[in-house]
Amino acid sequence: MNKPNTNPDTPLFSAQTSWVSEKEAEYLYGVLASGELDAAKKALFEQLSNEAQNQAAVWAASIDRLKGVVPQRFTPSPRTKLVAMLIRRLGVRQLLPVLAAMKVRGLSVYRSVTPGLGHEMPVAITPENSRHRGVDSGGSLRAAVFGVNDGLVSNLSLILGVAGAASEPQTIVLAGIAGLLAGAFSMAAGEYISIRSQREMFEYQIGLEREELALYPAQEAEELALIYQARGVPLAAARSLTAKLLENPAHALDTLAREELGLNPDELGSPWGAAFSSFLAFTVGGIVPLLPLLFASKAWAVPLSAVFGVLGLFVVGATLSLFTGRQALRSGLRMVLIGGGAALVTFLVGKLMGVSLS
Repeated sequence: MNKPNTNPDTPLFSAQTSWVSEKEAEYLYGVLASGELDAAKKALFEQLSNEAQNQAAVWAASIDRLKGVVPQRFTPSPRTKLVAMLIRRLGVRQLLPVLAAMKVRGLSVYRSVTPGLGHEMPVAITPENSRHRGVDSGGSLRAAVFGVNDGLVSNLSLILGVAGAASEPQTIVLAGIAGLLAGAFSMAAGEYISIRSQREMFEYQIGLEREELALYPAQEAEELALIYQARGVPLAAARSLTAKLLENPAHALDTLAREELGLNPDELGSPWGAAFSSFLAFTVGGIVPLLPLLFASKAWAVPLSAVFGVLGLFVVGATLSLFTGRQALRSGLRMVLIGGGAALVTFLVGKLMGVSLS
């Protein structure tokens, strides 16, 4: 009786893992196809299920060649069954990152097509002709503005809440400093984990694509052609296009990541850079209502903190109008109402708590 292979560094273990991965994908394609109302997407996932079955057969042959044992019957893992249940309950779009990590292809068909561009497919992916680029070229600036807003609203609310409950200036200052540091470090840590996890998932998936492209390029080309067909390209033209794309390995990998996995390599930044940016943006926002507490007289510290906070909210709202296209005055006033309302409610709750405790 053969012992189970548990050494991840052996070719047999790699082949067995890849076989399971393809069978899991085949199962999920069936789930996607059964619940899909769009005829083109349904046909795509049915065909991708057949392709996954064919690729599993390739790995089965490798396992047999390496003197391993191919299970006679495949049983989905608990994780795969859970994902299948969530697909039926929540829909596909809510689970796109999870499905990409589980080697499910064709996810780009759930992305919106840019108006006016139809289903045109570039022969080579470049910054100039890729229609998958992010529409918002100022995404970093917008993220920074939202980070400033988070720091401003949260620390203003904290300062006023504590001011409502306690009148000691030292307590209010300490609360403001603690809120600033806790919020900034929390934002930085969360952003680092988010970007790091996203990058690790991409690196893992692109590694799989590179290996599969070397093992069975014809099947990979057919999968890509099926995806293009589902998006409106005639199958013959799609096959001709994918054949040209796969002639260049670098372009092929980039295209497979975008079209099969729905991943955009251009959107993956540095985890440390994202963490530092989040920390800095939150700090800038959080320090605005804190400054009067550090430099103003005791009598005017809290009122000036509220004024600084309101002015900061208006500036943030007006800045966001650059991205929304709305009037700066209207956007600024709306931010004052929302952020100021949150701070006012926190102040009243603090006041109520202070009275009840006293």
